[in-house]
Amino acid sequence: MALAGRRAWAADHIPLGAQLYTVRKEAAQDLPRVLEQIARIGYQEVETYGDLYTNPAATLNHIITSAGLTVPSAHYGYKDIDTHFNYTKELGASWMVCSVIDPSLWGSAQGFATAAKQFNDWGQRAKDLGLRFAFHNHDYEFRPFSTEQAGKTGYDVLIESTDPNLVFFEVDCYWVAQAGIDPLTLLRRLGPRLKMLHLKDRKAGFPPSFAMNQDSAHFVPVGSGTLDWKAIIAEGKRAGVEHYFVEQDQTAIPPIDALRKSYEYLSKIT
Repeated sequence: MALAGRRAWAADHIPLGAQLYTVRKEAAQDLPRVLEQIARIGYQEVETYGDLYTNPAATLNHIITSAGLTVPSAHYGYKDIDTHFNYTKELGASWMVCSVIDPSLWGSAQGFATAAKQFNDWGQRAKDLGLRFAFHNHDYEFRPFSTEQAGKTGYDVLIESTDPNLVFFEVDCYWVAQAGIDPLTLLRRLGPRLKMLHLKDRKAGFPPSFAMNQDSAHFVPVGSGTLDWKAIIAEGKRAGVEHYFVEQDQTAIPPIDALRKSYEYLSKIT
């Protein structure tokens, strides 16, 4: 029975990962050392971001795995995805994630429909290579349209206009809350299309927004802000989330210490 219990725990357990954008300045100076620090904290996975791709994919994979970490997911800007399918495959990642839609498309339903069509194309290309494609949100996608399709949001368009078999979602819980939405509402809506979570917490006492600027930056380590992480983690497990990535865009303490503080909290509830 004890062995059966351990097997059940292993099947249910999702390793904690770190989005390396959190330590971008430190990674630019000494990536191997930063990865070793992340592994010593207890993280098992990392998610990569744009500046790291100056390394050949095989080299970057070697640096990451030499620290005892895996790299299941890679973030790319909207204009960078087309040229990185083979790179992602060689990197050893399973997921290609669009980190942000081109700002020229933010202002209208048609702009988001254009992005949705592109996502379907990328989703099919990823599938053909044995990869999967997902979109990572901020807060701008949740601004209601005032005229064209009044009341609907860009995120609504992305959900409704993408193929559920090709396009999945990585929900950044902070940015959902920053837009004034309860993350649990969105997680329940996405259901099995929810595959990854970005875990970052938000200070109390600040108004919501739909702009990615300094007035929207109220980041704190996970467990020291306002989000209900026990409920979020439970809902993620029900939906079939495969990966958690802790991220903090800005930190008041050294970034590696912020990652450690988040891990200490999350390791008790995941």
